[in-house]
Amino acid sequence: MDWAPVASLIVLGAATGFVAGLMGIGGGMIMVPFLTVIFTARGFPEEHIVHMAIATSLATILFTSISSVRAHHQHGAVLWNVVKVLAPGIVLGSVIGAQVAGKLPTAWLAFVFAVFVGVSAVQMLLDRKPIPTRELPRASAMFGVGNVIGFVSALVGAGGGFISVPYMVWSNVKVHQAVATSAALGFPIAAAGTIGYVLAGRTEVGLPQDTIGFIYWPALLTIALASVITAPLGARTAHALNTAPLKRIFSLLLFILAGYMLYRGIRAS
Repeated sequence: MDWAPVASLIVLGAATGFVAGLMGIGGGMIMVPFLTVIFTARGFPEEHIVHMAIATSLATILFTSISSVRAHHQHGAVLWNVVKVLAPGIVLGSVIGAQVAGKLPTAWLAFVFAVFVGVSAVQMLLDRKPIPTRELPRASAMFGVGNVIGFVSALVGAGGGFISVPYMVWSNVKVHQAVATSAALGFPIAAAGTIGYVLAGRTEVGLPQDTIGFIYWPALLTIALASVITAPLGARTAHALNTAPLKRIFSLLLFILAGYMLYRGIRAS
C-alpha cells in the first residue's frame, strides 16, 4: 500500500473511533462509504467492493468496542446483565446476516445500506426519544431482540447502536447506560459477523490479495490502530457533553453518505 491510502485509513479510523465512543455506534455508517471510495480508487473488483467495505468495517468494531467500552465501564454505565442476555441472539443473528449479505448482489447490498443509513439519519436529526413505557423483557424474548440487532448490524457493517439504544431507552434504560451497553454489544456483533464474512467470502473468485474472506486486513489493521486511540476520547466526551447538537450535524453527513451508497447501487444495477 502506498502512503495516500494509508493516510486516508488512519484519518478514517481516528474519526470512526471517536464517533463510536461518543454515540455508542460502531462507526460503520461512516466507514463503509469511505472504504468503498478507497477500494474503488485502488481498482478492486466492482462486484466485491461493497461486500469488502462492510466486512472490513464490521471487523474493526472488534477493536473499537473494546477500547470504548473500557471507558464506559469506568463510569459504571455498562449494564453487563443486559449484554449477557442479548449476546447469544446477537451472535446467531450476526452470523446469519453475514451469510445473507455475502449472497446479495452488490447493487442490493448498497441499496440496503443506503436505506439503513437514511433512516438512521432521520432518527438522529429529529432526535426523538422513545417514550419509556416498559421494562426489558425476559431472556427468551431478548434472544429474539438480539437476533434482529445482530442480523441488521452484520448486513450493513454497523455496531447495532441505532437499534439497541432506542430499544433500551424505550425499555426505561437511561440514555448513557444504553449508549454504554450498546458499545459493549458491538464486540459480539463484530466477532460473529467477522467469522460470518470470512466464511461467506472463502469461495469467492476474484478477491484481491491480502483478503481473508471478504475482509481486507491491511485496512482493518490500520483503522483499528487509529480507532482504539480515539474511541476512549469519544466515550469520555459523551459523559461530559450534551451530544444532541453534534448528532444533528452528524445526521447531515449521514444523508450525504446514504446518497452516495444509493448512487453506487444504481451504478451497479
